Amino acid sequence: MNHNQRKPSGNIALFLSLPVLSWAFYDFANTIFSSNINTIFFPFYVEESVGTNEQMKQIASTFISYANSIASFFLVLFAPLFGVLIDRTGQKKKYIMMFTLISVCATFLMGVFAQTNLEATLWDLPLSIILVILFFIIAKFFFNSSLVFYDSMIGDLGTKEQIPLISGFGVAVGYIGTLVGLAVYPFVDAAYQAFIPTAILYLIFSIPLFIVIKDTPIVQTEKKSIFSGYKDIYKTFKDMKSYRNIFTFMLAYFFINDALATAIALMAVYATAIVGFSSDAFVLLYLVSTVTSIIGSFVFGYITKAVGAKRAVTFVGILLVVSLLIAVFAVSTSMFWIAGSLFGVSLGSMWVTSRTLIVELTPDEKRGEFFGLFAFSGKVSAIIGPLVYGTITLLLSDYGNIASRIAMGSMIILAFIGLIIHTKVRTEKI
Repeated sequence: MNHNQRKPSGNIALFLSLPVLSWAFYDFANTIFSSNINTIFFPFYVEESVGTNEQMKQIASTFISYANSIASFFLVLFAPLFGVLIDRTGQKKKYIMMFTLISVCATFLMGVFAQTNLEATLWDLPLSIILVILFFIIAKFFFNSSLVFYDSMIGDLGTKEQIPLISGFGVAVGYIGTLVGLAVYPFVDAAYQAFIPTAILYLIFSIPLFIVIKDTPIVQTEKKSIFSGYKDIYKTFKDMKSYRNIFTFMLAYFFINDALATAIALMAVYATAIVGFSSDAFVLLYLVSTVTSIIGSFVFGYITKAVGAKRAVTFVGILLVVSLLIAVFAVSTSMFWIAGSLFGVSLGSMWVTSRTLIVELTPDEKRGEFFGLFAFSGKVSAIIGPLVYGTITLLLSDYGNIASRIAMGSMIILAFIGLIIHTKVRTEKI
């Protein structure tokens, strides 16, 4: 009895320890960037600046999609090198600081150039808009790059039993960051005015990690080539012949995550330009979908335990398809409210269910390797989905808003392909 009473207080002490708290504050900081820049204000800015009519609104969607794809492409290109840097040096904070500061500076420069009137043009657009998009790509790439080192840092913060608690604590603190980040919204009259305040908040809440966390250098027993990360990925793919069941799920997840990642990136511009949401209404919808995401991740934890991870992933995939289907045919804001809320549930649940299924499918000695490949699959899918969406809106821009509806419909096809492949997964653990 006394042991059970001490356990919560022990967890609280763990959460309030300086290393864990400062680590969680970085989740708080990077979530401010992710929600404010990636999901809301950058898409709003591009739509406001480029989307002067129905055709140009489709071009705005293309710019947003391609910018996200390019940032993800460079992440896929460099992520294996980052993994080798972690293994060779053990220096995580050093690179988190470096990449965060570059991302903060790029975000700040987005705000500077967004309010600068440059006479020069490129692709018939003011150079200032092109520069904002370029600095968004830089900011997002280095933001995502910092997360490679940040995620690996959790193993240094506690025991194997404590890590799930620390991870959950970081996610919870991150969601609070979403709310704090959106606190800038009432004080801005145009989307670009949120860029510089976001950069400042991103920096301020990163400082605890910069100060508190100490790197533990690794003494190398074996010198690895800087390119060994690519060889490891190639070797893992070769090994997949012996683990076809896991490869099948990775492929299914690739298509489902394609739809998820793309919908997140284009949600703001789709809701405002196509469905008719005001920016105020979308921000409220985003907050509600964040809440449903939290609820979904919690509820699907129990559903996964009750019906098994494979069936739970199927349920989440179906929920995603339904939400996208409603979004495609939404002719009123009330329909999109339903779509956004369901999407929030599927977004929060996919991570819980897919991670659990990976654990069920993988042999213990290969788990780290396959989780690495699982993360790599997610990064690659973040290239393809936005690329498909943006190409459709570009090619069909003459048809106005229907181009975006067709592009969103293509995400249903991707998710459906993922669900079909997922039926081939067998849950007997290897």
